[in-house]
Amino acid sequence: MSVPVPHIEVQDLTMAYGDFIIQRNLNFTINRGDIFIIMGGSGCGKSTLLRHLVGLKSPAAGRVLYQGVDFWHTDEISEIVSFKLALVGLAGFESYYPSEISGGMRKRAGLARAMALDPDVLFFDEPSAGLDPISARLLDELIIELRDSLGATIVVVTHELASMFAIGNNSVFLDPETKTQIAVGNPVTLLNESVDPRVVRFLTRGTVSQKAPSPS
Repeated sequence: MSVPVPHIEVQDLTMAYGDFIIQRNLNFTINRGDIFIIMGGSGCGKSTLLRHLVGLKSPAAGRVLYQGVDFWHTDEISEIVSFKLALVGLAGFESYYPSEISGGMRKRAGLARAMALDPDVLFFDEPSAGLDPISARLLDELIIELRDSLGATIVVVTHELASMFAIGNNSVFLDPETKTQIAVGNPVTLLNESVDPRVVRFLTRGTVSQKAPSPS
């Protein structure tokens, strides 16, 4: 088994809007090649955390490191490369407007735009929102394929349990009450082994806990 290589490190991160604290003391590592899930209840700060990781919002305290470099103190810019429509299943649709293609195809077009910079990391905020179960499953499969074919690290905000268990191999759980993380690790492992009732309740949607399949 290969040794995990840290790709993104979050150290003592506090997120705030003015004096209002969203989350504090976040500490976790996203390893290279992870499909990392940001999860938690509504209003816990999942999308805000994504904005910090992407670089759209600066930390109130703490650091976000990319391969050991403080994200907020680097001027390196990725070079733009060509769209990769064939890879996301849109070859032949280059001339179509968004209104002329299906919701699932618009999702893939969004992937193509994100991939235009040929990034080391891809970020998704609720990628399966509004999709039917079959399209959502196909999108999950595409995310795995992108990770495997591009060697990219992928970070996903989602509330879809099926997606969390199907694609995620690492995660952080944000709690809106304590305003900090209360669990990190593989979502399947958290479901099967966590003793924190908040984590178990979320991962079972409040029903009687059922063991998830072991990670392959």
